Amino acid sequence: MSQQPIFGVERVEVKDIRLPQQLTRAMAAEAEAAREARAKVVAAEGEQKASRALKEAADVIQANPVALQLRHLQALNSIAYVSSFFFRKEPLNSFRHFRAEHNSTIVFPVPVEMFGAFMKKDN
Repeated sequence: MSQQPIFGVERVEVKDIRLPQQLTRAMAAEAEAAREARAKVVAAEGEQKASRALKEAADVIQANPVALQLRHLQALNSIAYVSSFFFRKEPLNSFRHFRAEHNSTIVFPVPVEMFGAFMKKDN
């Protein structure tokens, strides 16, 4: 005849687990690699969306040449807006100030047709 156990285990509680440092580093490296992989996927998806938008814009501009002129005017308006914050009495120093603070090159979009008069050779 077998005897019934006198006691029973109701629950087990783990209070402190210490993983070896090497295992902790490996887990952290794996988590970092997973985060970097997700970031690359998100960046690639963003680039895909941007390239689709650029293609659509190119199609619109190709179908409507006036759209390019409007885009040019929009760019000039943006330049004028930003420049109004940086232009001072001395324009050249304003450009130097802007470039020094923003580490950038300022490009003024100008239609090629405007340079036609300068490009003509005197015969």
